[in-house]
Amino acid sequence: MLHPQVPLTLAEPTAPDTVRDVTLQRARGEARVTFKLARGRSCLDDLYQAGATKVRLPKIHEPRPVAVFINTAGGITGGDRLSYSAGTGEGAEATLTTQAAERAYRRSTGVGRVETRLTAAAGSTLEWLPQETILFDRSALARRLHVDLTGDARFLALESTVLGRTAMGESVDEVLFRDSWRIRRDGRLIFADEIRLEGNSREILKGAATGDGALAFASLVDCRPDAEDHLARARSALEAAARPGLRAAASAWNGVLAVRLVGRDGRCLRDGLMAFLEAYRARALPRVWRL
Repeated sequence: MLHPQVPLTLAEPTAPDTVRDVTLQRARGEARVTFKLARGRSCLDDLYQAGATKVRLPKIHEPRPVAVFINTAGGITGGDRLSYSAGTGEGAEATLTTQAAERAYRRSTGVGRVETRLTAAAGSTLEWLPQETILFDRSALARRLHVDLTGDARFLALESTVLGRTAMGESVDEVLFRDSWRIRRDGRLIFADEIRLEGNSREILKGAATGDGALAFASLVDCRPDAEDHLARARSALEAAARPGLRAAASAWNGVLAVRLVGRDGRCLRDGLMAFLEAYRARALPRVWRL
């Protein structure tokens, strides 16, 4: 109870049209993991994690270890900065993935940025197989992938993107999305790719030359010296993964095999991707893909 002689002072009310500067908290994170070959098996060499990004190494009964990247912020919005890096030493093998689908949420200001840097030494195999990224209405995300390969290293990479959750009736009418890939072997650029969506995504993707109405798309590359020899297997795996609402094609040149897939929605694309990856790789996907 207030003493009767102590005046009660109330804060001055804020006028409805008064705008105050508010510094919003932004996510920052960095994660790094590398693998080496020891006693004939691939094993952890180095691990570092800070901020909103974590790395988990599930126990599996396979010679190829799996590293799972986690964004503990629960998603990405304008102003967030996340950095991932990984590598395999000579003769080592590793598969990298993510715990769940990444989500790019509506932003108030700024652009969310995710940068991934990967290296693979001679004789090693590195797979980058994150689960899909879901872009929500009015989100802004810039994603970059930098890869350096040495000698005959093999690198398999996938990035898939979904425009909203159609099962929830969501529509992505305004979005800013940039996806940049640069892959080099012995310092020489062997693959470069740029995807940019800015504006009304449905309008951009409704054209026959862009997406023909697709709301989900994916890019996959398999960089290996004998990539052209595996084109028939890739096309066969795509035929096995065929389903209504999914279109895909594969090509190969100069040690790079590339696959593009577009789907009417995220579920169609994901189901097709899982079937293709397991057939083409001849091994099961990391368990987090099925959780």
